[in-house]
Amino acid sequence: MTRRFACAALAAAGLISLFTGTATAAPAGGPQSPQSCEGVRLTGSLPVPPAGLSARQTVTIDEDCTPRLGKVRYVPINAPAAAAPEGVAAADATSRKVRSWNEMFDCCNIRMTGLYTTADWNVADGRITTASTAATQGWNREPWDAGWSLKSSGNTQDCATACSSVTAKADASFTYKGIFDTSGDRYANTHHTSVRLAADGTATCTFDVELKNTFIGWNWQRGCE
Repeated sequence: MTRRFACAALAAAGLISLFTGTATAAPAGGPQSPQSCEGVRLTGSLPVPPAGLSARQTVTIDEDCTPRLGKVRYVPINAPAAAAPEGVAAADATSRKVRSWNEMFDCCNIRMTGLYTTADWNVADGRITTASTAATQGWNREPWDAGWSLKSSGNTQDCATACSSVTAKADASFTYKGIFDTSGDRYANTHHTSVRLAADGTATCTFDVELKNTFIGWNWQRGCE
């Protein structure tokens, strides 16, 4: 049955994940399909784990259009040394780098759309001396110039030098016109990622995705490292 306005929120701290939000669904009017859901929005946050670990979570759209939250997993990064900014030794605790990903996959586990951020910051004497952030986007194309397309994107941060903290925000909006909808009106994914950098070297990633329409089995994959 088509559903509308399914929402989920997750907060994770340390090595324990805690479900703090709600998931609701209400029937939509008009023709209904057992495979589609309307107006889905998902939100959640992850702490950046210690160096050498990656925090990851998957949220799947279930049969009744409610989000099913997977466990927050902490896995080793294959090459942790690569996380150090260029020219800075990995052991230098005053320099940090964080990477995040915010992706939507279909039921066949093909990535449809994604938003990716990186943040580098240096700390000294209880302050963030410098910080820089960047964002990139990814989307799946189909043959004959069809598939997902990037509609708009943005990236901002509220402070760059001598900061007590830094909040960087990135957005990406995608549209679809292809095999599953030739009109281009049915599907649209909008991703938001916010990364808060602290002067003690810690960081938190907050994610949000809005889906105009979705199929059962679509899954949201997000992570920080």
